[in-house]
Amino acid sequence: MASSYGTDADKSSLRFNYLTARRRIDPATKVALDARILERLAGFGIYADAGLVLAYVSYGNEVDTRAVIESALASGKRVAVPRVLPHKHKMDFYEIDGMDDLAEGFKGILEPKRGLCSPLGTVDLLGSVCLVPGLVFDAAGHRIGYGGGYYDRFLQFYPGDKIALARSTQVSSNPLPTESCDVPVDFIVTDHGVWHCR
Repeated sequence: MASSYGTDADKSSLRFNYLTARRRIDPATKVALDARILERLAGFGIYADAGLVLAYVSYGNEVDTRAVIESALASGKRVAVPRVLPHKHKMDFYEIDGMDDLAEGFKGILEPKRGLCSPLGTVDLLGSVCLVPGLVFDAAGHRIGYGGGYYDRFLQFYPGDKIALARSTQVSSNPLPTESCDVPVDFIVTDHGVWHCR
């Protein structure tokens, strides 16, 4: 596992350092690594058996989840993506039929179009898996995201398996700083394989 910037680094410093490192990745390298991650994810039993995938829509230099979404839909899976409600400090997942169901939303990230459908409830999420974004993850599944806390609030009550998609340079060999409200992921799928955190 890659080395972090040290256990004494706070979340803001780690966030800045990993964002900087991610921006520097060569485009061709990104494409190759992301294709490997998608291949590993497709072959991961827990993901392969899930009928519903809660996927975030990749933004900037994140691992390409648009390819994941299209592949999942093509294989017959149901896919839902989040819409952020910043005034309520929460997000809800809406099922989509394709990328055409999305429009630019919170912070320029693609979200389900308004009026498309109703948000999924907790019961609807049974048997699903959730793909969780992050800048860096450690062996216990703790992560540093973008600081909004939307995923941690959602995951507090999420009943399914939580899967991170990360390039190997986003996995720290050192424990990350955590808070009581942080919710770790169960698995990390990287270009090198699948890491079981639980």
